[in-house]
Amino acid sequence: MNSMDRINSAIDYVEAHITEEIDFQQVARRACCSVYHFQRMFSYITDISLSEYIRRRRLTLAAFELREGGEKVIDLAAKYGYQSPEAFSRAFKSMHGVMPTMARNPGAPLKAYPKLSFHMFMDGDSEIRYQIMQKPAFDVCGIKADIVVDSERMYAQITKFWEDNIDSGVVGQFHRDIGLDYNTPLNAALFNYSPNMFSYMICYDSPSGSVPTGYFVLPVPPLTWAVFFTAKHPGHLTTRVVRRMRERIFLEWFPTSGYTQAVGPEFEMFSQDNGIFVVEVWIPITKADTFL
Repeated sequence: MNSMDRINSAIDYVEAHITEEIDFQQVARRACCSVYHFQRMFSYITDISLSEYIRRRRLTLAAFELREGGEKVIDLAAKYGYQSPEAFSRAFKSMHGVMPTMARNPGAPLKAYPKLSFHMFMDGDSEIRYQIMQKPAFDVCGIKADIVVDSERMYAQITKFWEDNIDSGVVGQFHRDIGLDYNTPLNAALFNYSPNMFSYMICYDSPSGSVPTGYFVLPVPPLTWAVFFTAKHPGHLTTRVVRRMRERIFLEWFPTSGYTQAVGPEFEMFSQDNGIFVVEVWIPITKADTFL
């Protein structure tokens, strides 16, 4: 079974148990990885969390049943794991824009979120450049925000976070406070992962003295890292290039590497020369046979 087959097997398990409490350990086992790794991989590839995907699938199927079978709202609420018909109705309206009772009406506008299926394809990408390295403990400091894992908002939140802090002068002040030349690119840290949210920080290595007041400090333990290098590209393509690199890391590199993702922060390290960027994506790793 190849990597795509394993991921699709995990999705098949979710679909087969969609009306039950999903056992994430069983989902991850079918993908041959840890729960932590599978949840991170899923959110990178799809731009939504695994729990949000499950919620959307349940509400999609509930809408089909209301439209075709005329099931009672109270029965569907119980079937799809909601504590009450009211909670189900709120979730249904949030996704579909109408109350469940309206979904039975001919012409009622509804949304469908189809079952996912993953396929490997070749699109001209070359080799993946990387190195494995160990690094002792270190600290970074910077400006932090919490990011919601949501396909409609996640990347927009990150872009806006950078733009707001640049336009307001916060980034410039951070350069001055830690003694950096303003042309030195700052980095990004991604950490504190939960199923639906993570912390994102515009950061740099903490200065040797004390960190100036007002900045968040992230201690990073000793870890083994897989460091991936993007191709050179103009700055306006950075988001697209990094996003594609992350997809390839999880769909192509991890399944054949003998490693799985370890718990810890991730980094995007930026360097540039005359407007041409290279980004290093740092992901903590451990041997794949140690995740269970």
